[in-house]
Amino acid sequence: MTIEETLQAQRKFFQSGATLPVPFRLEMLKRLRGAVSRYEADIAAALAEDLGKSDYEGFFCETGLVLSELSWMIRHTPRLARGRTVHTPLAQFASHSFRSPAPYGNTLILSPWNYPVLLTLDPLADAIAAGNTAIVKPSAYSPASSALLAKLLAECFPPEYIAAVTGGRQENAALLRQKFDMIFFTGSQAVGREVLRCAAEHLTPAVLELGGKSPCIVDDTAKIELAARRIVFGKFLNCGQTCVAPDYLLCHRKIMDRLVAAICRQIQTQFGENPLENPDYGKIVNDKHFDRLLGLLSSGRAVIGGQSRRETRQIAPTVLTDVMPESPVMQEEIFGPILPILPFDDFREVCEFLSDRPKPLALYLFSQDRARVRDALGRLQFGGGCINDVVIHLATSEMGFGGVGESGMGAYHGQAGFAAFSHERSIVDKKTWLDLPMRYQPYRRQRYGGLLRLFLR
Repeated sequence: MTIEETLQAQRKFFQSGATLPVPFRLEMLKRLRGAVSRYEADIAAALAEDLGKSDYEGFFCETGLVLSELSWMIRHTPRLARGRTVHTPLAQFASHSFRSPAPYGNTLILSPWNYPVLLTLDPLADAIAAGNTAIVKPSAYSPASSALLAKLLAECFPPEYIAAVTGGRQENAALLRQKFDMIFFTGSQAVGREVLRCAAEHLTPAVLELGGKSPCIVDDTAKIELAARRIVFGKFLNCGQTCVAPDYLLCHRKIMDRLVAAICRQIQTQFGENPLENPDYGKIVNDKHFDRLLGLLSSGRAVIGGQSRRETRQIAPTVLTDVMPESPVMQEEIFGPILPILPFDDFREVCEFLSDRPKPLALYLFSQDRARVRDALGRLQFGGGCINDVVIHLATSEMGFGGVGESGMGAYHGQAGFAAFSHERSIVDKKTWLDLPMRYQPYRRQRYGGLLRLFLR
């Protein structure tokens, strides 16, 4: 079927009411969970082909998290789909007021290449739980994973319910010309702007999960060895191709030499003396991004790393010092295994520096000073983050994940994901055995004025 025919079939399917019963939603979630489990080995192979991910990292960062989200939704969808009673004001006596979640209808999910399975199937689980149909468009930059996702979804669901569209920019443009009831996009800020422009043509609501330069702050009270270990894990996971990876480090000058030394030791401990020979170390997704990252290496002095191998598209974990705020590496999201470190002398400098920059998707602060932590959380705006750790805030269905400002709009995971794919209707069920006359003309101020004021105070 063409894109237009698929969308028309999904409109008819949604209008039939087939997706609305909660038992149907639960059955579809269980069907998807079973397919993901069956395809676990194939998913691992596709992720290795596209991004050089090891089996362990593929399950740890993608397949396992998808299964966790599906299991959470299976447990909680019956509760989330129920209406919730709210207080009824005296002026509306006698009636019952409640909130009723309803699916948007026909949704479009556009996913990226860096976590192709996780960032396709996680929002799809939320869309199914909320009672929608979906057209899924994986990235052309991860062809093995995209082909596998298309195969998996075709085996699980009829196309009039869930369908995958593969291809590149031409297919993206064709999809964005259509009128959907909701669009969910994960990717770059540049493409996100185009998605939002297209959505605006049809007044379509959109959730945008974008990136940005997520800072990591290490103050003079931090536990240096622990901070180094956790920063190296989060920064170089998936070769730095993670939207919430620490993009750059702001370090108190007093401890900078010790922290840099600790980070270098951790790189050797976690990836070996020669990371390019490590079979569990991934690769850059394509030549375009590989060349872009090579161009950023000259932005500072490499205290470790800097080696590259074009035939495997690998760049060793690299730490840059002597970096200036105006350096090229500080002008764009790095999205690769390069960690610039900038010093600061006073925490107020950090807040002033970050307040003048676009709001990041994530922020990380390593500190033992609770007053400083409270100050940072109160003054700085960002999508989400961690205190004394990195990245892990997204690995739970109990909290919403999303950006703010330039890093995105809307959130998902768990209850937030169900809400993202639902419209919450406000409904008043008015009883018929009583009808107060004070709202009808002709108005009788002397007779009803006091009673009206009593009701509306």
